[in-house]
Amino acid sequence: MYRFLLTPRWVALHLVVLLVIPAFVFLGRWQFGRFEERSANSERVTANIEAAPVPLEQLAAPGRQVRETDRFRSVTAAGTYDPSHALVVRRRPQEGRNGFYVLTPLVTGTGTAVLVNRGWVPAGATADTPPDVPPPPTGQVTVTGRLRLSETEESSGIRDLPGLPPGQVLLIDADKIGKGLPYRLVGGYVELTAQQPATSPAPAPVPAPDVGSGGGLNLAYGVQWWLFIAIAVGGWILLIRRELAERRAKEQSSEGSAAQKAETPAT
Repeated sequence: MYRFLLTPRWVALHLVVLLVIPAFVFLGRWQFGRFEERSANSERVTANIEAAPVPLEQLAAPGRQVRETDRFRSVTAAGTYDPSHALVVRRRPQEGRNGFYVLTPLVTGTGTAVLVNRGWVPAGATADTPPDVPPPPTGQVTVTGRLRLSETEESSGIRDLPGLPPGQVLLIDADKIGKGLPYRLVGGYVELTAQQPATSPAPAPVPAPDVGSGGGLNLAYGVQWWLFIAIAVGGWILLIRRELAERRAKEQSSEGSAAQKAETPAT
C-alpha cells in the first residue's frame, strides 16, 4: 500500500520537504538572533539617553574612539566655539526636507576640542547655494548632548566623495576632520541637545534616535518561519493521507466490481 512513496514523484516531494525544514529552521534562528541583538541595542540606547549627563572627558579623549556601549550617552562639555573651522554636513534630510548639519568645534582645553553637531539647517535654493547658518555664541559655553561615534562609509551608508565645496563634508569623521585643525579632536562627536547660554536664532535640534520596537518584527518573522515548518510537514502528511485514501477507494471499487461480476449468473 505504501510502495507509491518510493515512486520518483514522491521521492522528489520527500527531498523538497527535507530541504525546506532545515532551511526554515535556520531562517527562524537567524531572525530570533536579530531580535535579541536589536532588543539589546534598543535597551542600551534607551538607557544611555535617559542616564544623567557625565563630563565628556570620562568617555572620550583625543586618539581614542568612542566605545559602542557609550553611543548616545548624554555628556557635557565646556569651552568656546571656533567658527573659523566650522563645517556643514551635506545630505542630511530632516522632516522630509533636504538640508545640512552644522558642525562646529568646541575648544575645551589647551590643544583639545570636540566636534559639536549644533543642529540642522535647510538647504539653499540650489545645490550650490550655501545654507544660511546661524552663528554660534561667543565666549564660554556649556553644551549637553548625545555622544556619537565617528561616521564611516560602512556605518553610515554614505559614500565619501571628493570635490565638495569648501567648508562642506559628507561624513562626520573626527579623525579625518581633525587633520586640518590646529588642535586635537576627541574621538566621536557630540549631538547638541542643550546649551548655556542659549542663542536665537539657532539650528533646528536633531531628533533623538528612534529605538523602534526593539526587534519585534524579527521576532514575528522568526515565529513565521517556524510556522512554515509545521505547514510544510502538515501538507506533506496530508498529501500522503489523501493518496492513501484515493488508492483504497480504487481498491474497494475494483473489489466491488469483481464481486459483482462473480455474482452475475451466466446466460
